[in-house]
Amino acid sequence: MNNFIIESLMILFVMSSVTVRVNLICSSNNMPSLYTLQLDGHFNFDHVEHAARDFGNRYHFLPVAVLHPESVSDIAALIKHVWDIGPRSELTVAARGHGHSLQGQSQAHRGVVVNMESLKRPIDIHVNFTGNFSYADVSGGELWINILHESLNYGLAPKSWTDYLHLTVGGTLSNAGISGQAFRHGPQISNVHQLQVVTGKGEIVTCSEKQNHDLFHGVLGGLGQFGIITRARILLEAAPARVKWIRVLYSDFTAFTRDQEHLISIQNTFNYVEGFVIINRTGLLNNWRSYSFSPKDPVQASQFKSDGRTLYCLELAKYFNLDKTDIINQEVDKLLSQLSYIPSTLFVSQVTYTDFLDRVHVSEMKLRSKHLWDIPHPWINLLIPKSKIHTFARGVFGNIVTATSNGPILIYPVNRSKWDNRTSVVTPEEHIFYLVAFLTSAVPSSTGTDGLEHMLIQNKRILDFCETANLGVKQYLPHYTKQEEWQSHFGSHWEKFVQRKSTYDPLAILAPGQRIFQKGNIYPC
Repeated sequence: MNNFIIESLMILFVMSSVTVRVNLICSSNNMPSLYTLQLDGHFNFDHVEHAARDFGNRYHFLPVAVLHPESVSDIAALIKHVWDIGPRSELTVAARGHGHSLQGQSQAHRGVVVNMESLKRPIDIHVNFTGNFSYADVSGGELWINILHESLNYGLAPKSWTDYLHLTVGGTLSNAGISGQAFRHGPQISNVHQLQVVTGKGEIVTCSEKQNHDLFHGVLGGLGQFGIITRARILLEAAPARVKWIRVLYSDFTAFTRDQEHLISIQNTFNYVEGFVIINRTGLLNNWRSYSFSPKDPVQASQFKSDGRTLYCLELAKYFNLDKTDIINQEVDKLLSQLSYIPSTLFVSQVTYTDFLDRVHVSEMKLRSKHLWDIPHPWINLLIPKSKIHTFARGVFGNIVTATSNGPILIYPVNRSKWDNRTSVVTPEEHIFYLVAFLTSAVPSSTGTDGLEHMLIQNKRILDFCETANLGVKQYLPHYTKQEEWQSHFGSHWEKFVQRKSTYDPLAILAPGQRIFQKGNIYPC
């Protein structure tokens, strides 16, 4: 049976949800034996189905093995083994953190998936009492929620976050890591001092801005293409105790964006600024606030009715310690007085810092209890220049997304000055750009507007509109199927991206699920 037939059968088996053990390690001459490797950890060849799934739940490609490393040397040994075999082997290697990729990016069809969460090391907190250079040394497979809990023991916390903390360090740093704090501190990749990386040649390299700086900047936002992040030094700051958490509504998009842009441009502002869109909802909006807002909140706001207009929610947070409560209340009142929201929709809640940062996990638990977590998530995340955001809103919110989506639509601005243009991330060129994220969840077996097919068609219409209208949009967590599409995505940065690939992973061993490079293409070293 030739390789083409084997590959076709595997795809058929996966797509029809039939569980099959295909031991290509033994049956194919192109697949080298991994049994000879001396490791601290171990391979799993039999139960690999979990590594063919991710949060997107749309792509399911079986690997031949899953490596559970106990040391960085295990990962290096695996990659060095594949490197030494050369291009005649089809074997590739993908790092998998908590499995939250959306379109198979952490999968390795007929390759090896590295379970990064097996690479557990203690979280080392280094406190500098005389300056502001405190940091945490953490494993690339560590979850951000664990870093939060450990650093809080020292009164510290990382500066920049994602909205969801049950993600691994290596996973978010390979993309960017953004949320409503990014306008102040930049993405997570702007708050890293040092990395340990295993390259596509199996070399273990320590890198920073001063040491192996090209690899350091390349790996940050590099989509896993140049190395696997096995260790990171994360910058910390003093952690607040409490958060004043605010939500207000707008019916006018111009006022909404003007206020967002105002808040991210002034000095003494909120610590967190995000927003989301509520489309074509009628009647009481009694669930627009969030699970955490108290029943004691104003009755008038909880009774707010929508007549079907598209509404825009501005979400704000101000961090503080209890001894500064009165001062913070005054600052919040002053800031709110500068905004043009609908007065009757003001909600204010006070929560702990941990409860605020880990807010999405509560929603996750609710969805899991209803078996609505492990379903397809056809998300798209777009970075849109400020000058084009109104054109985008008219075309998309006005004509394409005409009904409430089965999931939130986030929209908020960030400052480009907080992003390091030496990293691999591609953003719009303007000083301010918006993240717009369609975080939809498809109801299994549905053929309606909440079904996967409808959402994929809608996503394509959104992307086609952006291209036709020449909005200069860049995808965040990008996904393309052809190299020319990737070349268009990177634009003038493509040549540098290819040069880094040829230097650090010339056989295209790493991160095959991104579908940027094909294994076997050899780049000059």
